[in-house]
Amino acid sequence: MKGLIQRVRGARVEVAGEIVGAIDQGLLVLVGVEPQDTQASTDKLLHKLLNYRVFSDAEGKMNLSLSDIGGGLLLVSQFTLAADTNSGLRPSFSTAAPPAQGAALFDYLVTRARHKHPQVAIGQFGADMQVHLINDGPVTFLLET
Repeated sequence: MKGLIQRVRGARVEVAGEIVGAIDQGLLVLVGVEPQDTQASTDKLLHKLLNYRVFSDAEGKMNLSLSDIGGGLLLVSQFTLAADTNSGLRPSFSTAAPPAQGAALFDYLVTRARHKHPQVAIGQFGADMQVHLINDGPVTFLLET
């Protein structure tokens, strides 16, 4: 499972002109599911999302996690993260999980995240989404489990 995390001052997701999820300061996470992913790899990614230290402490060092600052978590499914881009000039999506598996593991991630963190917003699985963000830093990392 892949999670492209972006430290944001604010972010929102729109579908057909309607806001379906929004946060203030926190993490926007684009989530890619691969065929070998399981609930265990999803749990591992969630642990990293909540505890990865990407927020600045009083001395300006990245020493604080999302849990430490009580920030928002915006989860957005993005199957293109699992694309094979190693050859040619067009991505192959044969390395992405089938839609049913992707939806099930994304739903599991959302359920577990809401159980462990007070501020969780989401995009809409499989929808044509417009993602708006103010990247803080910019700070962006690719987490893989």
